[in-house]
Amino acid sequence: MNFTPNDLQNLLIKKSPLGYNIDVVNEVLDKVIEDYSHYIKDIKDIKDRTSNQTEALQNYRNMEETMTNALVSAQKAAEDVKANAVEKAENILKEAQLNAQKMLNEANDDVLKIRREYEDIRNKMKVFAAKYESILAAQQEIIRSSIEEI
Repeated sequence: MNFTPNDLQNLLIKKSPLGYNIDVVNEVLDKVIEDYSHYIKDIKDIKDRTSNQTEALQNYRNMEETMTNALVSAQKAAEDVKANAVEKAENILKEAQLNAQKMLNEANDDVLKIRREYEDIRNKMKVFAAKYESILAAQQEIIRSSIEEI
């Protein structure tokens, strides 16, 4: 960085009777252009990273939605299995009732397992979102600082 905002504010280019020295003015302008180009590049890089992180977040949200749908389907399937097991249990012998109960327990275990997996993924999403928010806040602070320095 060639100039700080204070440097630019306090910059004094001496004037001669013939006007300003063109070489000095051009040198100052070249440094300002260099700084400005650097800031533009930094802002573009930050925007690109933010865009990539936003896309990643959307992918995680899509995954969460897919898993939520899978959980709903699994719960419905478990409820269907339970209803069928109860209906069959009423019409068959005691041995058939024991087999239906075993199937129901397995289905409930599957539902609990899926719920645990869902909660684990949900917690990971919360951690990711918190990290992402922290990164965004840091990036915003960098941008604000960069803009204030301009």
